[in-house]
Amino acid sequence: MPFSQQTVLVTGASSGIGQACAEAFANAGARLLLCARREDRLSDIARRLREEFGAEILAFPLDVRERSAVEAAFEAFPTEWQDIDVLVNNAGLSRGLEPIQEGSYQDWDEMLDTNVKGLLNISRTLLPKMVARGEGQVINIGSIAGHEVYPGGAVYCASKHAVDAITKGMRLDLNGTGIRVSTVDPGLVNTEFSSVRFHGDTERADSTYLGMTPLFGKDVAETVLWVASRPKHVNAAEILLLPSDQASCGKVHRRES
Repeated sequence: MPFSQQTVLVTGASSGIGQACAEAFANAGARLLLCARREDRLSDIARRLREEFGAEILAFPLDVRERSAVEAAFEAFPTEWQDIDVLVNNAGLSRGLEPIQEGSYQDWDEMLDTNVKGLLNISRTLLPKMVARGEGQVINIGSIAGHEVYPGGAVYCASKHAVDAITKGMRLDLNGTGIRVSTVDPGLVNTEFSSVRFHGDTERADSTYLGMTPLFGKDVAETVLWVASRPKHVNAAEILLLPSDQASCGKVHRRES
């Protein structure tokens, strides 16, 4: 089915990979449901995509951690927006890089509530309708951190290992329903990710990508679009997407400045 006939929901669409996914799907002609916590940024992005691509967009503020808000938001959709063809579970973040004995409970709660519970809140709300229709696709944005663990990243890595496990479990539970389930797992991506992790310390955030060429949001979005564009009998189940300078979480080639 061409994207011009599909409705795509992207969570965390106000920046980074989510914004890039919104741009990629808008360019492909899809109708877009966009949600994020930052309503002002989301509105600006939606307005620009309407102007640039003529995209049909319904944008709304949403904190995926709030289960009742998630349920209320989707119950309030106009009838013509009820049938979602592609769900991109992108909303997520990392906080802190302290060893576990020094970690912040607040940071841990924010990561687990967003990366794990938020994904579950959205999925549990939307999947019954996909199952009833007998078609749809879920693309979860994971991470290389869902395959490995690095010092100071125990809880973030745990959250992304959970995304990996949930994705695999979804694929098993939804087998035979007509719904495809995939995950795209990026390595280092130059977005607001590191700035958020270090609570706005831009100098420390910039050092994450020093001497190497990271991925950009557009690279991940193009991969997500490719996954969503496979024919119905094909499921690109899991893609680990790394910059050429990265071999693992802890192995990154950095050139001298």
